[in-house]
Amino acid sequence: MLSDLMLICRDCGKEFSFTASQQADHVQRGFTNQPTRCQDCWFNRRASRTAAKTITRNIAHGDQRQIYPAVCAICGIDTTLPFKPSHDRPGYCLNCFRSRFQRTQSADTDKVIPETKKSIEESIANTLDATDVFPSLTLQDTTRRAIAGMGITTPTPIQEETIPVLLSGRDVIGQARTGSGKTLSFAIPLVERCDPSIRGVQALILVPTRELAIQVASVTELLAAQRRLKVTLLYGGRSLEPERRALAGNAQVVIGTPGRTLDHLRQGNLSMRGLHMFVLDEADEMLDQGFAHDVEAILSKAPPRRQMALFSATMPDWVVKTAGQQLHNPKTVQIDAKINAPPEIKHVIYDIDKSDKFGALRTLLNQRDGGSILVFGRTKHGVKKLATQLIDLGYPAAALQGNLSQGARERVMQGFRSSEFPILVATNVAARGLDVEGIEQVINYDLPDSGQLFTHRVGRTGRMGRHGEAITFITQDDVSKWREIARTLGSMFTRQPWPGGKQTYTFQTEGGAQTSRQSRSGKPSTPAPRMNRFSRNTRVQHNNR
Repeated sequence: MLSDLMLICRDCGKEFSFTASQQADHVQRGFTNQPTRCQDCWFNRRASRTAAKTITRNIAHGDQRQIYPAVCAICGIDTTLPFKPSHDRPGYCLNCFRSRFQRTQSADTDKVIPETKKSIEESIANTLDATDVFPSLTLQDTTRRAIAGMGITTPTPIQEETIPVLLSGRDVIGQARTGSGKTLSFAIPLVERCDPSIRGVQALILVPTRELAIQVASVTELLAAQRRLKVTLLYGGRSLEPERRALAGNAQVVIGTPGRTLDHLRQGNLSMRGLHMFVLDEADEMLDQGFAHDVEAILSKAPPRRQMALFSATMPDWVVKTAGQQLHNPKTVQIDAKINAPPEIKHVIYDIDKSDKFGALRTLLNQRDGGSILVFGRTKHGVKKLATQLIDLGYPAAALQGNLSQGARERVMQGFRSSEFPILVATNVAARGLDVEGIEQVINYDLPDSGQLFTHRVGRTGRMGRHGEAITFITQDDVSKWREIARTLGSMFTRQPWPGGKQTYTFQTEGGAQTSRQSRSGKPSTPAPRMNRFSRNTRVQHNNR
């Protein structure tokens, strides 16, 4: 007896039902595998292919109608357009066009269509005097107007310290806590130093993830548009062709991930002969084992006399030492370098049994006040499984992990930002640089592998002076890893047992011996474990990821 199944679409990332009757019909048609796309995406893909064949057939018979085959700039599937796409006029398939440009504002959401958002930014810029924007810095009026359009008038400490140094042409190593405005710290001088009259790539920004590349580009484009500079995004998970056309169209600022940027360099699509500014965002991640080889290969293609800037919330000594080989007499700017988590973040650490974790997560989600919640897991499979369990129970949740297609990842982030699903379960792909307003709580369902990752994870809340809460689950298997994280952070966190469940935790007695205690609900409570005082000067070796 066949039963209904719930599957996940490989294109849009949403769940769809595969009923028993559909399964029987599937078998009768001779298919042995399960469908990988929902009905909407399947029909959209089929229509695109049919249209492409029709165009080819009509051209062969002398039909001169102006219809062009193209590749969707978001999801990368084949489609057709009534105009010829170019680097400054990308094309989209029907589904992506509707989701991006025809989303209307409903009565119970705060979704705003791009045209409305643009008019809001323009009205803000018109009400602010350009001289009131970043008055202590020497900037062009076009840049001040763009900053005013963002609703910003006063630079943050990291911006005030680094922008003048970068404008002078000197290399910079910038460290500041998460949510301190590091993107504008390098985007403003980058745009100021680029010349709109010169064709070719003048500046390159490398970031570790696709989502961060899109976010950095959204900020940089607002600044670049005022000076008529062309910005191009390079990242994996989509077709190379739109990016190749954009690079051929004399892009002047390139923002990309290392792997895709290196692909274009090797294929000859990207030339860095005229490059004069090179930025590494999230520098500790970019110079780690996973990216170091690609970053070094890209640097080898760049001119030796270029300006470099490194920015990150965490800057271990080994990063500074490695970067010293590529930078020339850099100025190091550290803002709140000893503060590993903003003071606006309240930390709650629970000792919990592994069997109680899912129930504890549900309890926390049921207590949410309407804001967004970001739940971090360790593995792609674990994140997908956890999100599916929550969705099956009726929670408005979605998963973000590396196995999703790029179109699905962008739709997940768009839905999270618009509160379509306010609960996001993610791997560490969401730990760095992402700035989503209204994240009231970060939950470390699984413990990260390092103190640096812990800092970046919890930094998704409490950004730019807002208040947030970070909750961390520690099981018996996590105790030694938590000690390493606490040593790295040099901070003392108060741990407490999860109320109402079986608790297993390990702590140090005065004599240094480890004691393990266990309690169950309904029995006398066990005294809370005393905390260790970890040395701030303890050296922790960097863990390969």
